[in-house]
Amino acid sequence: MPWFRADLHLHSCLSPCGDLECSPSAIAATAKERGIALAALTDHNSALNCPAFAEACRRNRVAALFGMEVTSREEVHLLCLFETVAQALEMGQVLYAALANIPNRPETFGDQVYVDIDEVILGTVDKHLTAAVSYSADEINDLVLARGGLFIPAHIDRAVTSMQSQLGFLPEGNYHAVEVLRSPCSLDTGGYTQICDSDAHFLDDIASRWFEFEADVPDFSGLKEALARGAIRLSIDW
Repeated sequence: MPWFRADLHLHSCLSPCGDLECSPSAIAATAKERGIALAALTDHNSALNCPAFAEACRRNRVAALFGMEVTSREEVHLLCLFETVAQALEMGQVLYAALANIPNRPETFGDQVYVDIDEVILGTVDKHLTAAVSYSADEINDLVLARGGLFIPAHIDRAVTSMQSQLGFLPEGNYHAVEVLRSPCSLDTGGYTQICDSDAHFLDDIASRWFEFEADVPDFSGLKEALARGAIRLSIDW
């Protein structure tokens, strides 16, 4: 079977810490230029730019996943990935209702805009998206699995907003993989399959880290099966 390159942790102009140049269209085009076969849009606690990302990836012939980087009650960052835009948007509605009621101040935190395929602004998000939701990491795990998604603790070896920084260890869970920044990882990964991604907030950072997976086609099912088999190669090992 062939191997495909993936970057599953990308932020757009919807994330307040993301650059305004990171429209879904620009992200998809940049991913294509850098050899990414499967890309995922994972803005903080929202999937509102996923519809435009789906069309942008279709035009650029990049396979796409749709989701978000969720901040749990413990302030742990978690990648929640879905096969369809509808699944991601529905999960986003659940999370937004549970998001701390902190108004976003663009002059302080950054803009939170969602756009169409032509980069026309459709709206802004009122709550500050990098705040925590009221669900625990375990509860978010359950919500994702109930919707058929992939649940991956993000950058587990980072000094902030990670399993290591918030909990001091990696608890057992129904994880499809764990995302790491370094290899070998400084945290005991418990035998879970490891991936690495760029966590890009700027176009220049897309594909700065990536992984390859072995599959017949670079889609949700192919990725899920590769993660289960551990058929993964990390760019940070090379």
